[in-house]
Amino acid sequence: MRRPAAALLALVLASTALPASAGTEPVARKPVEKTFLIPTEDGYGVGECLSGGPSECGQVVANAWCESQGFASAANYGVAAQDEYTGAIGDAAPVKSAPRPLRITCQD
Repeated sequence: MRRPAAALLALVLASTALPASAGTEPVARKPVEKTFLIPTEDGYGVGECLSGGPSECGQVVANAWCESQGFASAANYGVAAQDEYTGAIGDAAPVKSAPRPLRITCQD
């Protein structure tokens, strides 16, 4: 019984050993970005800050939103373009137009 246990232990230790990194450089991680669409009538009450163009208020709100979603900060924010959300492109029968959602792009 001792021999199989010792062989198993050696196998586990060999598989968890770190490879020698002599002469290799660490691989750079790609930055992660994610865009969130927030309905303007969602009840957050931040539409004025986010839809008015670049501002201190908008940046603070966008950064807080991104941090609450697990990201470092906001890369961009504003009113979503018409082609950025579902149902924005009109079809044969016009329907009641809803306000465009707000867009926040978060980054690591």
